[in-house]
Amino acid sequence: MDESLDLEFAVTYRHRIFFTERAFASTNKILAELVGKAKVIPIVDAGLVQSSPKLLAEIVAYGKARELNFTREPLVLTGGEAAKKNSAVVKAALAAIEEDKICRHSYVLALGGGAFLDAVGFAAATAHRGVRLIRMPTTTLGQGDAGVGVKNGINTFGKKNFTGAFAVPAAVVNDLALLATLDPRGLRDGLVEAVKVSLLKDANFFNDLERHAPLLARGDLSKVGDAVRRSATLHAQHIARNGDPFELGSARPLDLGHWAAHKLESMTNHRLTHGEAVAIGLALDILCARNLGFFGAVEAERVLTVLEALGFRLYASEMHLQDGAPLLAGLEEFREHLGGELTLVLPTAIGQSTQVHEMPEACVHSVTEELRVRDAQRCAVRS
Repeated sequence: MDESLDLEFAVTYRHRIFFTERAFASTNKILAELVGKAKVIPIVDAGLVQSSPKLLAEIVAYGKARELNFTREPLVLTGGEAAKKNSAVVKAALAAIEEDKICRHSYVLALGGGAFLDAVGFAAATAHRGVRLIRMPTTTLGQGDAGVGVKNGINTFGKKNFTGAFAVPAAVVNDLALLATLDPRGLRDGLVEAVKVSLLKDANFFNDLERHAPLLARGDLSKVGDAVRRSATLHAQHIARNGDPFELGSARPLDLGHWAAHKLESMTNHRLTHGEAVAIGLALDILCARNLGFFGAVEAERVLTVLEALGFRLYASEMHLQDGAPLLAGLEEFREHLGGELTLVLPTAIGQSTQVHEMPEACVHSVTEELRVRDAQRCAVRS
């Protein structure tokens, strides 16, 4: 006799994000109260150590002052996109977790940019099928988007985030003071995700970014901090409230511009940062939305102007290789990542969006040429 069970259950997650300054000051209680007496292994992005040489000593001093159970001196591993290009950082983090006997009641404390957190987070998500992770994003991109999400992963087979896992971190600590360690390029990078999420979720936020673009472009840390905090809030609220935090469907409602951005990163061998690639991807999608009748021409120009005012270029020479064929391959890779029907998000107004299931090649070719001409004209004016 055939029998079956069809059971349904739900799991509740707690997603905690803290905004602070000088998290490793002895008077700051956030990290100490999060970990208590549990074991903690600190793992730090090498690029962060280079830009902030005193940080390792500050971490050690904080541990002593707060009597934290650090298992070792901070472990320094390769940061930046190189952290995701293969499994070396994941394996090194896993080896340290095993050596220090980090269990599900212990913590991995990861400090670094979004790519670094992706790699270390993947290690934490797979060790013992998941140990507690505290993320400390140290870039505008990490603090405003990648670091406050629930994704982890590395690039394999030449594809962005092909290998990874969903795992809600035990906590995210955004230390705004760490943004002062960034160079102008790094400081600008995450602002594109603020533009993106404002376009999809919050017209007032877009208006603020538009109004303050000159200050943001000059690196005003107060305005950058405000933008990062609002971006983080909108991204996290979407994860918690929109019903598909682990992307079980085929839609990616926050990934405006990302089908092209992910492909551009690999096409340029990461000459473009993630933020720079997203800026181009946003420009492509916005102009396609305009040409397809979803988005107004005036609004599209406002968006492009804001991106340029923040310091982003909206074209890369690699986009015209073989008549755009490599870039267009990004559409299928984007679909394949979640499976099912291709689903793209496009703006219908500032703060509003819709989902579409195709992107005509002719439209992509047309707007790519438009962006090439626009970029050439801007470069001519600057020279």
